[in-house]
Amino acid sequence: MSDSVYKVIELVGTSTESWEKAASVAVERASKSLRDLRIAEVAQLDMQIDNGKVVAYRAKVKVSFKYEDKD
Repeated sequence: MSDSVYKVIELVGTSTESWEKAASVAVERASKSLRDLRIAEVAQLDMQIDNGKVVAYRAKVKVSFKYEDKD
């Protein structure tokens, strides 16, 4: 196995349904522009509230992918 380097970025996914859906939205969107995704870590969960009611769930997700040089 060769040595590897991974980059970690932080994303925030949102959903009106659930935290799980919010996290999935972030990962699915990242997979459209990043290759070789490896790990997704949910770092923080919160909710958007309007007039005392939850209107959206938000998940802050750290996503790692293999870092490749342009050699």
